[in-house]
Amino acid sequence: MTDIKTISIIGGGLAGCEAAYQAAKRGHQVNLYEMRFTGKAEKPALTTPAHQTGLLGELVCSNSLKSVEPGNAHGLLKAELALLDSLLLKCAKKVSVPAGKALAVDREQFALAVTREIQNNPGIKVLSEEQCAIPEGPAIIASGPLTSDRLSLALSGMLGEQGMFFFDAIAPIIEAGSLDYSRMFKASRYSNEEGQYWNAPLNKDQYLSFVDELVKAQRHQPHDFEAGHYYEGCLPVEAMAERNVNSLRFGMMKPVGLFNPHEGRRPYAVLQLRQENLEGTMFNLVGFQTQLKISEQQRVFRMIPGLEKAEFLRYGSMHRNTYLNGPKHIQNSMQSRARDGLFFAGQITGVEGYVESIATGLLAGINICRQLDGRPLLVPPPLTMLGALCKYVSEGGTGKCFQPMNANFGLLPPLENSMRSKKLRYEAYSQRALEAMGEFTGESNQTS
Repeated sequence: MTDIKTISIIGGGLAGCEAAYQAAKRGHQVNLYEMRFTGKAEKPALTTPAHQTGLLGELVCSNSLKSVEPGNAHGLLKAELALLDSLLLKCAKKVSVPAGKALAVDREQFALAVTREIQNNPGIKVLSEEQCAIPEGPAIIASGPLTSDRLSLALSGMLGEQGMFFFDAIAPIIEAGSLDYSRMFKASRYSNEEGQYWNAPLNKDQYLSFVDELVKAQRHQPHDFEAGHYYEGCLPVEAMAERNVNSLRFGMMKPVGLFNPHEGRRPYAVLQLRQENLEGTMFNLVGFQTQLKISEQQRVFRMIPGLEKAEFLRYGSMHRNTYLNGPKHIQNSMQSRARDGLFFAGQITGVEGYVESIATGLLAGINICRQLDGRPLLVPPPLTMLGALCKYVSEGGTGKCFQPMNANFGLLPPLENSMRSKKLRYEAYSQRALEAMGEFTGESNQTS
C-alpha cells in the first residue's frame, strides 16, 4: 500500500456514510463533511428543505428500503450488498419494522445507528461544515439530491454546465391512534400470512369523489424555472390522478391481491398504510407523495375511509433534487471523467432510491482506495444489479435523455434461455447475478 492519504467525503447521507466505512475499513483516513451534523435528532440551524435532524444517514422520504425477496430487483441488490459487507444494510436490519416482504426501518433509530457506527470508527472524522468547493486531493462527492446551492455552483463550474434536476415528493405520516381501524383491514398484498399493512378500502363512488377532489386541490407552486421537472418514478399523487381517472387504481391504490373481509370481496381501490416506527405509533401513506397545500392534504386525504379524523405528524412536501449527467461526467467505477482522484456516489450520480445510493457509495469507497493504492479500479459484472446500475449511470443516455433510474431487471442482459414465467425469469436473473457477485466479492475485499 502507498502512503496513506486522507480522503474527503462530502455528504453524510446514505452514500457518503457507506463510502466512509468502506474506505476506513481498507486502512484510509476519512474526513466526512456534513453541514447538518450535530449528532442529535433535533433540527440543526443549517439544513435542507427536507431534512429534520442533525444525524447522519437520515431518511427524508419513505421509511422503506423496498423488497427483500430474491426474485425482486431491490431484493437482489440487497443480497449483493450483503456479500460486499454493507454497513448501512446491517444498520437497517437491526432497526427494521414489520413491512411484509419489504425492509422498512424506524427512521430515527436507523439514523442514530448509522451516526453511532460512523462516529465510533477511528478511521473517520465527522466535520460539521458546508463544503462550497471541490476538495483538492482524493475526494468523493456524495452530497445527495439536495446539494447546497454553493456546492452546486462549484460542480457546475468544474463540469462546465448547469446541474440537472427533478422533483421528489414526500408522503405524509399519520398518527396511528387517530385512525378508524373499524373501516380498514390488515393484510399484505399477495400473502396468506398475517397482514402487516393496514388497508383503507374505497368503493367506486368514494374513489371517484376522492380523485375529483384530489385533482382540484390547491398545490404549492414551484419556481418558474423548476416547473414540470417531475421524475416519472416518484410522481405526486395528484399529478398521477390528472393523467387518468384510473391511474391511482392501477398504481399505488390497486386492489389486486387484497380481500376486504368487511364486504367479502376485493375493494374497488385501496390505500395502504405502512408502519413507520418500531412502536407502531406512526403510519406512512404508501405512494402518496404530494405537493398539495397543508390544508388541502387534511381535507382531501381525510376523505379516505378510516382517515376521517387522521392527525398528520408529517405533511407531504416537494423539494428539488440535483443530479449530474452521468454518462458525460461519471465512469462505471464511479470515478469522475474529469479528475482521477474524484469520485461521485449516491443520487447525484443519477441512481434513484435508498439502496441504490448505498450501493454506489460502497463502490466509490472501494475504488477510491484502490486508486490511491495504485491498483486497477473495480466494476461489478454487468450481470449483477450493481454492475448494471453502474453501466446505466455511465452509458445510459446523454443530455436531456438521461434520467434517474431505480434498480430493475430491465437493466440486466437477457437470459440465454428465455422463460415465459416472470417469477421464474426473475429468479433466474437473481441466481445468475449472485453467482457473478460471489466471484467479484473476493477481489473487492482485498486490501493489499
